[in-house]
Amino acid sequence: MLADPSLRLLVPRSTRTSSGSVLVLLAFSGLAILGLVFLAAIWAGKESDAAALDRQRQLVNSRLLDQVRGVSQDIQLMGAGYASLLLADSAMASGKHERAGATSAAAFGKIATTVFGYNAAFLVTPAGELALESDPETSRRFKWVRPLLQPMIQDLEAKQHGTPQGSTSDPQPSRVELMRLEGRPSVAGVVSVKSSSNTNQQQGNDANGLYLVAFRFLDGVTLDTLSREQGLAGARYARTADQEQDEVAFQIEATASGEPIGFIIWTPDLPGSRVIGRLVPILSIAGLVIVGLFFALMGRLRRSLRELSASEHHARHLSLHDVLTGLPNRALFAARLEQCLASMKSPGRRSVLALVDLDKFKEVNDIHGHAAGDELLRGVVDRMNALIEPGDTLARLGGDEFALLLPDAREGDDSHILLCNTIIGALSKPFQLRDGDIVVRIGCSIGIAAFHDAAQASSEILRRADVALYEAKTNGRGRLVEYDPSLDHRVEARENLKNDLRLVLADHAHLPDSANNASSIDPGRLEVFFQGVHRADAHGRLSGAEALLRWRHPTLGLLSPDKFIPIAEEAGMIDQLGHWVLRSAAEAAAGWPADMSVAVNVSPSQIRHRDFDHHVLSILAETGLPPSRLELELTEAALFNIDEDAQATLGKLRSRGIRIALDDFGTGFSSLSHLIQFNIDRIKIDRSFVRLLGTQAEGAAIVSAILGLSRTLGKATTAEGVETEGQRDFLVAAGCNDLQGFLFSRPMPLADFLPTIRSTKAAAQVVR
Repeated sequence: MLADPSLRLLVPRSTRTSSGSVLVLLAFSGLAILGLVFLAAIWAGKESDAAALDRQRQLVNSRLLDQVRGVSQDIQLMGAGYASLLLADSAMASGKHERAGATSAAAFGKIATTVFGYNAAFLVTPAGELALESDPETSRRFKWVRPLLQPMIQDLEAKQHGTPQGSTSDPQPSRVELMRLEGRPSVAGVVSVKSSSNTNQQQGNDANGLYLVAFRFLDGVTLDTLSREQGLAGARYARTADQEQDEVAFQIEATASGEPIGFIIWTPDLPGSRVIGRLVPILSIAGLVIVGLFFALMGRLRRSLRELSASEHHARHLSLHDVLTGLPNRALFAARLEQCLASMKSPGRRSVLALVDLDKFKEVNDIHGHAAGDELLRGVVDRMNALIEPGDTLARLGGDEFALLLPDAREGDDSHILLCNTIIGALSKPFQLRDGDIVVRIGCSIGIAAFHDAAQASSEILRRADVALYEAKTNGRGRLVEYDPSLDHRVEARENLKNDLRLVLADHAHLPDSANNASSIDPGRLEVFFQGVHRADAHGRLSGAEALLRWRHPTLGLLSPDKFIPIAEEAGMIDQLGHWVLRSAAEAAAGWPADMSVAVNVSPSQIRHRDFDHHVLSILAETGLPPSRLELELTEAALFNIDEDAQATLGKLRSRGIRIALDDFGTGFSSLSHLIQFNIDRIKIDRSFVRLLGTQAEGAAIVSAILGLSRTLGKATTAEGVETEGQRDFLVAAGCNDLQGFLFSRPMPLADFLPTIRSTKAAAQVVR
């Protein structure tokens, strides 16, 4: 059988991949969120580091500008001091200008280097010569720095010459620049040391004055101070940017040319990196924990999704398969039938639908219980599955009805007939249930409908197979019938008969719609016939009668119950029909002699009705028939189909004097316990056993055994179907209580039966 492919056809592909897509999406989302958290932390740290580094660069640059401003202020003070000393010395000395204030100037130079923290200070002339006598080391040192300082002196000199005569400026003119001196970054300042004009004239010097030149290196004490004040860890000076990977370099540019004169290199204070460095272990541990939890959650979610998917698949499987047998159910079978119709495109191809209905399954289920019935169904399925091909579909439509779809049946090929006959033969063999404790025989009936047109509706194909199945069941069961259009006429006739039965019941029951049906075709009328029951003695007097239903149809004639009772059961009219028969029989028997009883057959459906006992007693009360003169006949199958409530109902009726008879004893699944459990009053020996009397020895043995059992249990007996005097004589001699059959009388209408009663009554009076 094809199970999974058809199941996938009914389920969208998206539903089978949604779980995987959700897992992948959740995985990527979780990892992306975790990555974004780390990236955000790193980005925040980098931004914090960049801000801190920029702040440190700004502080270094600001500190250098402070150095420049400080030098500018210092040389102003030093220039003013030199000017004062020179003026004082000029008043005291009468020698050359070069010697004027030499002692004081030299002392002031020491003050500039020690107090103000300059590396060197020179007093020079506008021509760039030392104005004071100096030691060789000072002269040599000035000689090296003179080319770099001379442009500053000349620039300051040019500015002073451009100043109008007589004008004064306070403070004294000065110039401060960043430059490289002696190969080291320095801050150099030049200030004009002004003296009075009288003094200059006395000295015979054309110059406007002298210039004080001082410079301070940035890579020594100044850099240490800068590093200490600004927190520059490991600050050092380098002529090139040779910083390490964890260091930064700040370029010092010459004020005049903008060329680099060196680099200040230090290890920056990066709070972001420091925080990241401290957080990395914590974040790593947290990340590992989160990843572990995430993957644990993903694993649990994946298991949950698998369980959910398995549960969904199982639920879908249950919705499309029979729980007991595992076969496709009606919904899945309908889908496969539609699929088969859609694929029928190639010429010469046809398919076959077979409906299989088990025979006698209900009896097995009623006698041995539902567990045995379920085991039997599984055994039936196993036998059928062993016979069909992998491409065929066997489905359970409900109860004991199955459907078999053969999609590849070629024209002119009767293999499907052979297969169905093989199935009938296989299911007719005995089934061993409950490990061999129970052996049952059933069988099956099969209806076949072949189709080769994709335009045919699946409902029509099922209808044709059902028509064929019904024909097989009504013609004796255990056989195969293939659909033929002529069968539709029988179905139509059956439907017409069902409608006529509904009309005739409405007419007899005086329903409101019976007036509306008066103008329609006459459905005929129901009649109750009576067949006499006679004493099994020498006189054979009439002791009662059995009520037998007949339908006098306007076109079909007089119909016996076997022609329309099954239709009434299928249409749900059996209770209404049985109620009418019981009332009609009671009304007729109420006028009979007091020693005559009437027997009425009742169906299992009537007995199971919760108010059956009230209906019976109300009919007896309305008709005036004493309960002791009513006998209700039940078949053995009816006893198996009633529950405890129905059994209690029968007990109530017996307590009111109504007798219970077991009809057709020995023909069904006889259970002797029922004779005691239901307090049966009478056993009716079936006509099939009576017919054997005088023809087969087994017949006499069976009848004798039934009569002996009845006497032992104290049950009355009635033999049905007595047709010969030999049968009568044997039954009388064997001790049977009552006889019924054509030998005495045939079933007849009440009008014909009443004279029989009168003649019997008259004969009885003559005998007396």
